[in-house]
Amino acid sequence: MKKAERFGELRQLKRRHLIYYLEVFDQETGKLLGHLVDLTVKGMKLISKEEIAPGQTFSLRMIMPEEYCPEREVHFTTTSTWCSEDVNPDFYATGFNTPDLDAKTRRMFMILINQVGFND
Repeated sequence: MKKAERFGELRQLKRRHLIYYLEVFDQETGKLLGHLVDLTVKGMKLISKEEIAPGQTFSLRMIMPEEYCPEREVHFTTTSTWCSEDVNPDFYATGFNTPDLDAKTRRMFMILINQVGFND
């Protein structure tokens, strides 16, 4: 069983796929880390060109869709938990754990989930 599948079994909240692939940047380097694919208030999955090793903690900045969110960007800390080749072998999919979001960031994530998440 793949590591990503094991984490899927442990997931407590249903992931919501988004209609936008929002850009997520590493605040320390300013580099684009990847694009947000799905989201919960406890975690997310990014697609990126480069492999991201599990166990790394990041300070991230995510650009928000201005037509839905009152804030232009959100800042938060997260830890990579798994990484595997994406369906498209030119990319990697990485899961992140974000258990300690502050109230403002949690509210922004809920706006994304409710406003730009697929209703599946």
